[in-house]
Amino acid sequence: MSKEQIAVAELIFNIILGKTGSGRVNYFPQKQDFPFDAPYEQPFERATPESQGISSEYLTALIRELYHAEGTEMHHFMALRHGKVICECNFAPYPKGMWHITHSMCKSITGMAVGLLIQEGKLRLDENIYDIFPDKVNSLLKIFRPVITVENLLNMSSGITFNESGIVSGNDWVASYLNSTVNGTTGQIFQYNSMNTYMLSAIVTKRTGETLTEYLKPRLFQPLGITKYFWETCPAGITKGGWGLFLCAEDMAKLGQLYLQKGKWKGEQIIPESWVEASTQKRWETPDDTYGYGYQLWMEQRPGSFEFNGMLGQNVVIYPDMDMVLVTNAGNNELFQDCIMLNIIRKYFPPEYTLADTLPENPSAALLLKRLCGELEQGMELTRPILRGGWKKRQLRRNNSCCEKSHSPAFFEKFRQDLHGRTYEMRQQSIGLFPLFMQVFHNNMTDGIRKISFSCESGIFSVSFLEGEEIHTLPVGFRQAALGTVSMHGENYLVGTLGEFTRNENQIPVLKLEITFVEECAKRLLSVFFHSEKEIELRWKETPGKEMILEGLSSITEELAAKLPNSTLLGENARDLAIRLMEQTIEPVCWGDLEIEVEGDLLGDDVIAEK
Repeated sequence: MSKEQIAVAELIFNIILGKTGSGRVNYFPQKQDFPFDAPYEQPFERATPESQGISSEYLTALIRELYHAEGTEMHHFMALRHGKVICECNFAPYPKGMWHITHSMCKSITGMAVGLLIQEGKLRLDENIYDIFPDKVNSLLKIFRPVITVENLLNMSSGITFNESGIVSGNDWVASYLNSTVNGTTGQIFQYNSMNTYMLSAIVTKRTGETLTEYLKPRLFQPLGITKYFWETCPAGITKGGWGLFLCAEDMAKLGQLYLQKGKWKGEQIIPESWVEASTQKRWETPDDTYGYGYQLWMEQRPGSFEFNGMLGQNVVIYPDMDMVLVTNAGNNELFQDCIMLNIIRKYFPPEYTLADTLPENPSAALLLKRLCGELEQGMELTRPILRGGWKKRQLRRNNSCCEKSHSPAFFEKFRQDLHGRTYEMRQQSIGLFPLFMQVFHNNMTDGIRKISFSCESGIFSVSFLEGEEIHTLPVGFRQAALGTVSMHGENYLVGTLGEFTRNENQIPVLKLEITFVEECAKRLLSVFFHSEKEIELRWKETPGKEMILEGLSSITEELAAKLPNSTLLGENARDLAIRLMEQTIEPVCWGDLEIEVEGDLLGDDVIAEK
């Protein structure tokens, strides 16, 4: 097992043991707050679908199918034709104009930077990356170093074994990458690896003295009017390159339109046309029924089409033959290109589908499309269960035996009034408000929730969590999610919290909370069972769900099993026990005991009575 797999196993084992805090990678706060007050620059012109040759009814059907599809959790959708926005839909509680994590979609932007660097004469495709970083290579590799070129990084054929899991193994990712082994022969096989893209970002910094973000600001972001963005760095200060970028959907659309226009923007050549053409040529046949890979982007089903693709549904799909760009942000329960969401889009825009230049205006159909998008933005549409994770999105009512439907308004009001001022101390204090997915991706690990408290004042019901020394107070909406902020170790994350009061089949009162991190793909799902006035049970889930996370951890299961006490005596049962422990860590159950009633600030010093 590689050292990075061992590091992942160590991190997960510590989480299982309830050891909260950081791992081997130094944490430092870096996330910026979304700039609400900053004006949006260079917005696209809006137009009716019919004026651009597509029917409103067609787009209405597409959005409905995307919304209701099993395994698909839409956040933002935008469609452009002829450079004009013809459809824009934001799905509650994800606000219009909010940036969203892009995951691997940003790899295509890193590819643009490489094209610019080559145009400036500061880099060649055939350069050996070991020559670019001679100070990071060990003495043996200086003698017997392989040849891995910049092009191998671009087309995912480096063969390097140090992959995404290595980000938890230490602070010097460049050295770890360069000193890793090569799987097979470089340039002979396609192996998708986000660290290839990270190395491209490191090369930009090595050759320019600027981070990738700094380098692209005057060359790409400013010319396109992209001002609302944030890109994370590694502990060494290098832009992550292959992930970690927060970007607005309309700005994602600008990047797609830029490539649709062969690198031109408002008459200026931003990205060399030759680089756009080189990037969008298929370089590799790819597995899993996908359509091939170019330079840091994927080919699509329609001839000549391609996409910038990020896991869980962050996509910019470019259809040159239709002069069309589609943008999606989502929190799907599938990772990559062969997924339900993209297959629905392919069904609506297959190779044989053609568009007219214009269609007769259809005001009634356009109104229905606008109304549908408005209802989805307000969270009014009926919903279906998530494929993985077991919760329905936005509304928390479900058709299973866990809980009955909501009760009368009188029940609701009495329930929340009775909870006012109650504080419970957790018996297990290692569970965090952040989903595990986010903790690992942002290297921002929980200090553990110690207390939970409830308040109902001026008609606003709130739940507060004392996590470490920080208090997270979340207002709760019961028809629409209420927006709030979680501050975690100096980083602020916007959340929308939707609640429901109910009873389960045993008539135990339950408060169900869906806590959505609206800048992210992940959410926390919490059911609080009030077994008595003095005792509560908390059942935690998250999306992406347990099955997907376990699938991602499958390669380290044996290492985890080996770390268990008496693993030798357990024999083959050690692996099953390790899986059960991981399941319990992803979907933990903990208990709390009534401590105090408070008045004023929740979990504050104004204690008025002890139960």
